[in-house]
Amino acid sequence: MIIGKQSWIFANKPVISSAATVTGPFEGLGKLAQEIDLIHKDLYINQPTYEQAHQQLIEDATKLTVQKANLRFQDINFFISGDLINQMTPTNFAARTHKIPFIGSFNACATSAGSLALAGLIINNNGANHVITGSASHNAAVEKQFRYPTEYGAQKPPTAQWTVTGAGFGIVSQTGSGPVITSATIGRVIDLNQSDPFNMGAAMAPAAADTIMNHLNDLQLSIDHYDIIVTGDLGTIGRDLLIDLLRKEQIDIQEDKLIDAGLSIYTSDQNVFSGGSGTGCSALYLYSHLFNRLKNNELRNILFVATGALLSPLSTLQNQSIPVIAHAVVIESEGN
Repeated sequence: MIIGKQSWIFANKPVISSAATVTGPFEGLGKLAQEIDLIHKDLYINQPTYEQAHQQLIEDATKLTVQKANLRFQDINFFISGDLINQMTPTNFAARTHKIPFIGSFNACATSAGSLALAGLIINNNGANHVITGSASHNAAVEKQFRYPTEYGAQKPPTAQWTVTGAGFGIVSQTGSGPVITSATIGRVIDLNQSDPFNMGAAMAPAAADTIMNHLNDLQLSIDHYDIIVTGDLGTIGRDLLIDLLRKEQIDIQEDKLIDAGLSIYTSDQNVFSGGSGTGCSALYLYSHLFNRLKNNELRNILFVATGALLSPLSTLQNQSIPVIAHAVVIESEGN
């Protein structure tokens, strides 16, 4: 089960049997528009606050995921998820609505991969029949907490990123049809004394490099084993830095093999600075585009590496550096 220092092998190959995604209007104009299940027309999503709209994204996506699996909420054994808002209230309140046994998971923007790894572990060890997992974020809610309210109109540097308004969730099952989870690598917290909250890509790239290198070492694989490596939300700067870091360690990754979710959601004319980010960023890309390509056998296998910056508003005000983390999950097509 455990292999190397920090990786798991899932011999029973848990199945991602269903997936669904929900977004706000801006994301509905992007590259994934045709693959999103539900696009809301405004940021409030018929709710009085942005935080409650965030909760609604989660409720909508989980409901669609369960419906697409031809299951009921009472068929789901556990709900594993988290978000960026204080005490993860959008996710906690969504868990209250659905009444599924709940495990809250905070790994910042790496939550999608960390939660998926835990779901795979539980299913692989016969701890459940079905686990629903994923994550979500809301641009206006997150910006208000970590930076400035969007109404303030504060100027941002080119290194900044755009928090995705979206949710992506999947059901991990013991049986069924769909892509399978074959292994996972749990990342370490890395801190190289980066302190700029407007340059998350540069801060998170070392964590992505560390996890990828440890994954390859634990499983005794080369980078060429995977069709693609998908990072969460490094953006333009973080992606370029990750390539440099890997090449310095003699891992000669080809640029077209490294896909960043934050660079794959929006079109070139949508001004999102260095790219998309947020807990919903990697989840939205995974449970729409990547899930579809794996299910259709257009991809044989992927290494999904979501990255997260573990800062808080308080730690930033106290001038602390930004610790970061990345978790990796291997997902293969059913026919691989």
